[in-house]
Amino acid sequence: MRDYRHTINQHTYLFRDLKEVMAKATPARSGDYLAGVGAESGQERVAAQMTLAALPLKIFLNDVVIPYETDEVTRLIIDDHDVRAFEPIAHLTVGDFRDWLLSDLADTPTLQSIAAGIMPEMAAAVSKIMRVQDLITVSKKCSVISQFRNTIGLTGRLATRLQPNHPTDDTSGIAASILDGLLYGAGDAVIGINPATDNVQQVTKLLGMLDEVIQHYKIPTQSCVLTHVTNTILAIENGAPVDLVFQSIAGTEAANRSFGINLQLLDEARQAALSLNRGTVGQNVMYFETGQGSALSARANHQVDQQTCEARAYAVARKFKPLLINSVVGFIGPEYLFDGKQIIRAGLEDHFCGKLMGLPMGCDVCYTNHAEADQDDMDVLLTLLGTAGCNFIMGVPGSDDIMLNYQTTSFHDALYARRVLGLRPAPEFEMWLKSMAIFADDTHVRLNDEIPALFFDLIQRLN
Repeated sequence: MRDYRHTINQHTYLFRDLKEVMAKATPARSGDYLAGVGAESGQERVAAQMTLAALPLKIFLNDVVIPYETDEVTRLIIDDHDVRAFEPIAHLTVGDFRDWLLSDLADTPTLQSIAAGIMPEMAAAVSKIMRVQDLITVSKKCSVISQFRNTIGLTGRLATRLQPNHPTDDTSGIAASILDGLLYGAGDAVIGINPATDNVQQVTKLLGMLDEVIQHYKIPTQSCVLTHVTNTILAIENGAPVDLVFQSIAGTEAANRSFGINLQLLDEARQAALSLNRGTVGQNVMYFETGQGSALSARANHQVDQQTCEARAYAVARKFKPLLINSVVGFIGPEYLFDGKQIIRAGLEDHFCGKLMGLPMGCDVCYTNHAEADQDDMDVLLTLLGTAGCNFIMGVPGSDDIMLNYQTTSFHDALYARRVLGLRPAPEFEMWLKSMAIFADDTHVRLNDEIPALFFDLIQRLN
């Protein structure tokens, strides 16, 4: 049995197991205190971080935080671990791994080559001993590309999900939001609707509407209605034009069970979507959403800290080769991430862990109205994520989702990030924006001076 302890100023801190070391080493957040696993003091946190830094990466191969016999996510993590990809870093401790990641030896091709060998607990562990600038520096080097009707994740690009939600699923209201987003260059990641009425009939109706718009205007993007995976499977069976399959996922079997899913069901959904063969440049057909605190909110965290649970969800996502994976970082509320500082840190951790594991990470830069956060905090996180190479963000009219009742990023925010950071849309989508005279035909992210013909055409179609 390994001895997890560290002495500071003649006081020895003893940790029962790896799970406790991981939890106590985590930067302070309300969810871990709610779960009773957070460090009791800053000194205990430092002791746990120093203990963690001295542990060999190999320990995660045998000392699991949730038993192999009782959790299918743990079995997935262990059984799918790529030993050959892990070999170049197998001799390192967690602290050595941090230093190596920050070195010039860990360039983009090298990080891509080891991604399959990095278990989620390894990614979570190293993130716990990293500063914000460390998380950004390494994330920037992790290039992960995915494709369906366009190419997402290329260097120097920032995609957006156009999110035209409506509280009554009114098609005119949804169409108006789609038009608004397109005129600001949003929508290359996906045009994705959270349905107010979540049944197969309504989902099929919305899918048909989205497909009509995309096909009529030949938009090189993909659509998604964010319904439960079982509804999407039924919609596919009924002949609906499904591009992407959506599902919220978590990092434990019990938490996924609370969502009404398991790994077998996700595989069934992916195979159903692949059978439609609707992609033109690739066949990444899954769209997953996650968020720190989801396992705890389902009482399914097994005393594992919420950030480690979140990283384990990325192992689930990695199994199914998604086009998009989105950390909805501040959506669950202040019970899990209390204020802007905690939300910012969590968003950068999630992006880092996902990218390190080889996932096309995006982030819903968001907060609920009862959190101790505001739009200034979101501007900070948006700018940091853009600098870190985030694959995509959300675009909602006016930053205020009137159906889900939370605050996120707007079409204007995405335009800001692209302009200030020198980022551009997905290449196929950028060419379409210029062909429709939405963007000026130059090397800059600049809106055209005149109202595009698309505006008048869509208004006529709506009427």
